[in-house]
Amino acid sequence: MRSVDKLNLVDHWIFQQNNDPKHTSKSTKAWLGKRCWSVLEWPSQSPDLNPIENLWWDLKKAVAARKPSNITELEAFAREEWAKIPLERCKKLVSTYRKHLLEVIKTKG
Repeated sequence: MRSVDKLNLVDHWIFQQNNDPKHTSKSTKAWLGKRCWSVLEWPSQSPDLNPIENLWWDLKKAVAARKPSNITELEAFAREEWAKIPLERCKKLVSTYRKHLLEVIKTKG
């Protein structure tokens, strides 16, 4: 992955994905295996544990409300709406992350 190279992470990182069927297919597993990357165990169908998923949902709703009529508008609206996401929203998602993880562990989910 270019981002791994760009950040110079070498072997000191773990790949996280949400166990969606496209992420657990034989071809995806083979692709990851060839790279010898560590993959974080993650509960199936639990993408909302990752704070970024909440931001993607916010962005999706905001862009859809503007009803883009072509790919150029879609891209422009996405950039504009992303820039409008308040820093406080991000801080709240990050600050509650541990609580959500502990709830999942407590319920063995």
